[in-house]
Formats: sequence, structure tokens, C-alpha cells
Amino acid sequence: MTLDRPALSRALAATPAASAEGIADVHSALCRREAPAFQRAARSGEELLIGCTQESRLFLELAEQTEGAPPLAERPIRFFNLRETGGWSRDGAAATPKLAALIAAAQLPPPEPVATVGYRSAGRCLVVGPAARAEAAAALLGDALDLTLLVDGGALAQRHDQVVLRGRLTRLTGWLGTFEAGWQSANPIDLDLCTRCNACIAACPEGAIDFSYQVDLARCTAHRDCVAACQAAGAIDFGRNARNEEARFDLVLDLGELPTLAMHQPPQGYVHVPPGAPLTQAVLQLRGWVGEFDKPRFFRYEQRLCAHTRNQQVGCSACIDVCSAQAIRSDASLKGKTAARGRGSVGHPTAGIVVEPHLCVGCGACGTVCPSGALSFAYPTPADLGKRVRTLLRTHAAAGGRDAALLLHSQEEGTAAIESLGRAASIGRAHGVPARVLPLAVWHSASVGLDVWLAALAQGASQVWVLTGSTEAPQYLQALAAQMAQAQAIVHGLGYAGQHFRLIPAGDTAALDEALRAPPAQGVAQAASFVVQADKRKTLELALAHLLAQSPQAVPEAIALPAPGALYGSVRVDAAKCTLCLACVGACPSQALSDNPDQPQLRFTEKSCVQCGLCQTTCPEDAIRLEPRLLLADGGRARAQARVLHEAEPFHCVRCAKPFGTLRAIETMLTKLAGHAAFQGAAAERLKMCSDCRVVDMYSNPQELRITDL
Repeated sequence: MTLDRPALSRALAATPAASAEGIADVHSALCRREAPAFQRAARSGEELLIGCTQESRLFLELAEQTEGAPPLAERPIRFFNLRETGGWSRDGAAATPKLAALIAAAQLPPPEPVATVGYRSAGRCLVVGPAARAEAAAALLGDALDLTLLVDGGALAQRHDQVVLRGRLTRLTGWLGTFEAGWQSANPIDLDLCTRCNACIAACPEGAIDFSYQVDLARCTAHRDCVAACQAAGAIDFGRNARNEEARFDLVLDLGELPTLAMHQPPQGYVHVPPGAPLTQAVLQLRGWVGEFDKPRFFRYEQRLCAHTRNQQVGCSACIDVCSAQAIRSDASLKGKTAARGRGSVGHPTAGIVVEPHLCVGCGACGTVCPSGALSFAYPTPADLGKRVRTLLRTHAAAGGRDAALLLHSQEEGTAAIESLGRAASIGRAHGVPARVLPLAVWHSASVGLDVWLAALAQGASQVWVLTGSTEAPQYLQALAAQMAQAQAIVHGLGYAGQHFRLIPAGDTAALDEALRAPPAQGVAQAASFVVQADKRKTLELALAHLLAQSPQAVPEAIALPAPGALYGSVRVDAAKCTLCLACVGACPSQALSDNPDQPQLRFTEKSCVQCGLCQTTCPEDAIRLEPRLLLADGGRARAQARVLHEAEPFHCVRCAKPFGTLRAIETMLTKLAGHAAFQGAAAERLKMCSDCRVVDMYSNPQELRITDL
């Protein structure tokens, strides 16, 4: 690496980092001949940050063996990558601002821990598939797991070492430690009772029984010699009805051609190995899934913000559609009912959705596509991630860096791709990560969305790129692309030139090397100082306000946004259809739609609209349509002001003259009920009265009181 110690020291001293105290020493062989320098630092008791991840094991061992050094439990050592991400590049000599930014970000404390989700497995494993394949797997797992084999064809071995059942798997649900399986068995021979003595095979005159120990009913002609031969075991019963059985397991090994659980991210504890594929990796996984385990609860859910359903009407389903683990389900059908839930489920019988934390794999895509912020990623929180992004950008700029491109990548596949690129650059076979590109590892590439992207642009980034891996679910890529289309439409509409957002595949090193050398796009003249909020909509408002204030040109009154996936927009009301029943007001989860208590009006505050569509699906007159857009009139202030979408002349009570309802609504009701026998004479007249006068009139004329009035 090319390291300019004085320049790097000056850069760190000029940055906003809290502990930027300059650099005393720069080492080129710290993990070998200069190791005593590390040991001296270890004895100091100060926090240690190592800018290389290659020899982390060696450094930890040296720290433990260094006399006078505090125990690692009291003073942990943290490692971060300076070499492949910045130093090993043809831009290495110009990478001082970038190295300063990476060092400053590494000094930030780790995110606060979150609640965990627990699993408990005793090793009860169901193996499903052809007999020979299932028994081969059992030979590798039998010493560690309690096995049950559910086979669907093929000869069985003579030895009977495990519980073996014959049947067709009909149902499988659950996760590690709680799988529930159901299967159907219809053969006269019960494999659990069969001793495999072969007497039935020898006795059958039609050869309808073979070493699968099942009767081929198409060949059997009811001699029943097999029944007589099996009297001692009693395993054969032709009068046995087809049986539906079920049991609970901790683990499932599925050896069928197609997976029973076909989601992109199957639950932990379930492994599918198709025919012909080696069993080695699956065996290692299953053997390791015995005991008690924890994982972070990756999400936060606020029911009050959810725009999925109101009054049995379904609106936004973005989180359900994007979840590759099928961990999110609609709760609309459970309104007003008591719902049975899995342990630790989040939700309520009247809530919009239910999220099962045991199935959640932590991709964070649900929070990325959620328009209201009801779902958010918790590990780290948007505020924690935003602090890291802000530190990178501020430090890079303070150290003299320009046109920063923020490269978000996953901690595993993305990190490996960047390290491969740096390795190729070290031997001259690639350019390497450019000096202006700031890599930032996140838990999953789909966990960061529009709020953080736009905040990064407002805080001085020229571009935001997301590195995607080959194992990403297709719906993740579609969701990220749709969100980037929203972001790019907003930024272009505000007058910023260039391509600011990109999805970059991580699979090919040469293609990645070329993609990272894309030219910069136009950014803000002055970086914003706000911090990312926990509330997604608040962060978006802060970012949009700064981008609007810094816009390089006059902006239009509104920017059209692509659909679906728009987080902002208006609603159009067909005045010829609307009766001002205000059902849409009751359905709106964000209070974007409201009424006027003093007169018949439907009002709308565009800033609050999340484009969920609940108003559109609720409207009984089909009078509402969504209009995805970002309103910029009056410097963006018009978005926060309520405006009237529709109003009508009020209808006045014929008894007291108090206004109630609308003239059109009452006239429509009178027309529809004109021929109804229950609404004639005085009853029809009462339809023109307010609720108070209607009661007074009914009891003033008791001889005319009807059941329909009551």
C-alpha cells in the first residue's frame, strides 16, 4: 500500500471524528517482524483498531500471549479492511481522504444489541425421499440425530436401524425445533411393524411384494397368503383404511426432486438436497443444529403506521410480496377474531400483518419497500446506519475528498467480491476500488432503502450504489430497482444531472472493476448536517428539503413518480361519482384524507399520503384514483397544506334546518328507497331529518312507529 503518513495524519486531524489524534507510526510488516509494536500497543490498555482483516487470528493470539496486556473481554480488538477497500488500487496514492473516512467510521461504536429469537432442537430429524437415498443419509446422521425416515419408493435394506414409514408427505410447516409434518399412508403393510423377515415376499404367488415391503395392489389378486405368513408380526392388514398421520420434528432433510418448502429462503432446520447432489454439506448442517440457538430479531413493527388493511379492505402489500422467507402474512381475515400464533409472533388480531421472527432471515427488504415506516430494520437501526454513512461522507470531504460514491454491500458475498477485486489490483490485474468509492458493509444489501440513499445524497454523496450477489432473491432485486427508479426520478426532477443510483452485480471481478469506475454524478453544492431519523418519513422529508433547497435549477410544480412502489403521491376524486360518504377518510391509515366538521368536504394533505391504495379499494363509488408524484409547489410547502378535493352543498334537516349529510347523498338515498314498502309516508319524511329530529318525530307519533324506524 502507498501510505503517506503526514498526509493521513493531517487528514484525520481535520476530520469530525471524535478520536482523530493523528498517527504515530505506520507499519508495513506489523503481523510479522514488527509484531512487538503491536504488543506495545496491546499493553497500553487503549482501544485497538486493526486496519487489516487477514491476520486477525494472529493478532488475537499475540494479544492473549502479551504479558501485561488486559484480557480481550475487557478491551476487545476490532478489525476493519483498509487494504483491499482502499490501498490496493491504482488510485492508492490518492486515497488518503478515503482511508481517513474508513478509519473514522471504524472508530464508531458497534450498534446497540437487539432482542433475540430463540430456537431449541433435540435432534429429532425427519428424512423424506427415496428409500436408498434416505438410508444413505441415515448412515451419516444416525449417530448424532434421532431419525425418522418417510420413504416414497424403492427397496429397503435388511437391517432396520431407524423408524421407517411409507407414505406421501402432504403438509410441512414450522422452523428449527418446531416442524409439523403430515403424511398419508394407504398400503396394507405397516413398515413400522414389519420385521423384514421376507416371509410375505416368499409367500405371495403373484410376486406383488418385493424388498420395498409394500404390496403392489395392481398385481395382488387377494390370495392373502402374505397375511398368513405374517401372523407373528401382524404387519399386514388389507382392511386398514388410508391413514393421515402427523408428528413434530426439530429438523427436516428433504431428498425429493423438488423442495417441499419452495421459498427462496427456507426456514432454519430445513435442508433440501435434490437427487444426484452430494449430501456432505447437508449432513454437516444438520449435525450442527442440535442444542439451543439465538438470532437477532431483525425488524421492528409499528401497527399504528401499517397501511396494509383497514375495515377488511387490503391496500399496501409490499412487505408480503417482497419477503423471500414467507415470514410475513396478511392479518386482514382475522379482524375481530382471536388468532392462534407461533411463539414470539408480532401482531394483533386487528393488525395489518403478522411477522414471524423465527422465519425472518434478516434481509430487511420489508423495511426498504414499506411506504409508511411501519416495518424497519433493527440490526442496525436506520439511525445507526445513518450515523456511519454521515461519518464516512463528512470525513472524506473534510480530508479533501470529492465526488464520493457510497458502495453498500453485504457482509459476506459483497465483502468477498471487494476483497477479490483488491487482490487482483495488488498484482496489476485490475484497477481496484477507486479512491472516491467508499465501501460500507451492511447486514444485507436489501436492508437499506430510499430514506438512507437520499439522505446520503443530501449529505454530500455523488452517488449511491448497491452491490448485489448471485444468491439474492429475484423479488429483492426487483424491489431495489423499483426504489432506485423512484429515487432517480426525484433527483433528476430536481435538476441533478447524471446517474446517481445503480445496482451492481458482484459476481464477475472484471465487470465489477469496470462498473466502479463510472463517472460521478452531480451532487449538492453544500452537504446537509441533519442526521438520519428512526422514522423513515421524517428522514425522507429532511433529505427532500435539502435537495430541493440545493437544486441547481428551477424545479417543476410536481415530479411524476413511477408506479408501483411510489412512496409519495396525490389522489384524484371523480366529483361526478363521489357522494362524500367519507369511507375513504376512515380507511386512510396516515390521516392524509380528512373531513371538515363544519361543512361537507373531503380534504387531502399530500405530505402524509403513502400511496397504499386503501382509499381506492374502500370507495363504494369507485371515485378515487392514485396519482404517484412528488409535489414541489411553493417550495414544497404545498405538500404540508390540506386542500379540498371535493365538496358539496349540505342537506338541511326539514324539521330543525340543521345541516347534515349532503344534498346529493340524501337525494340518492330517497331515490333508491322510494319504492320500498318500509319507507313510505312519515317514514320517508324522516329520512330528511337529522338524527335528533328523527327520534323526536318517531316518539311524537307513536301510532306511526314502525319496526324499520327502530
